[in-house]
Amino acid sequence: MSTAYFSFHGRLNDFLSQDQREGWVVIEFRGRQSIKHLAESLGVPHPEIGRVQVNGQDEGLGSITQDGNQIEIYPIENGCPIEPRFLLDCHLGRLTGHLRMLGFDCLYENDFEDSNMADIVQRDERILLTRDRRLLMRKAVRHGYCLRSLDPLEQLAEVIQRFKLTAKIRPFHRCLRCNQPLEPVDKELILDRLEPLTKQYFDQFHICPACGQIYWRGSHYEQMQNLVEKIKKA
Repeated sequence: MSTAYFSFHGRLNDFLSQDQREGWVVIEFRGRQSIKHLAESLGVPHPEIGRVQVNGQDEGLGSITQDGNQIEIYPIENGCPIEPRFLLDCHLGRLTGHLRMLGFDCLYENDFEDSNMADIVQRDERILLTRDRRLLMRKAVRHGYCLRSLDPLEQLAEVIQRFKLTAKIRPFHRCLRCNQPLEPVDKELILDRLEPLTKQYFDQFHICPACGQIYWRGSHYEQMQNLVEKIKKA
């Protein structure tokens, strides 16, 4: 039996039990075990992990743990190493809508299987957003984030901060229903689909080329704009 000592820093403590936080966690193990495997056995998903130090020296997550190792693990730095295209699990429908409103490419279905999601993020190089840390631990997942809050607006703030997305916000450019980029459309071409008051008071419209949903700057627009400005200032 071998023994290793793990210390987790910063927000990685969110994944640990109260008695494991801010100190050394003792792990006993048999055979050849990677740092990644032992860290995840404590509940810390590898996409959340950044720098790893073993006995004061930088190492990788795949390094084999040796008896007596003192291992310090730091959270991954905020930022977006790939294009900010997201895959969200089935419990994050409202967050999906908020991110699409800000212009971000978000793939979402309410019946995705875990295995399908792992395949998608690997194939399409998407960032997985979920509250299921076990899903994040799948080998195929390279980039992801485990949301801490249950509130959709707080979740949105988490994602914007974690991936430093403020400068990439392009609001009202994507369909909230099906994720496709919107296109401008002449009012005359959609008159038969508009309500009488909409015809009277609005002249600029956009349409989703995929599902045909029509968008205009109605009464909800100012509320959405205020939310965008609040996020940009955070």
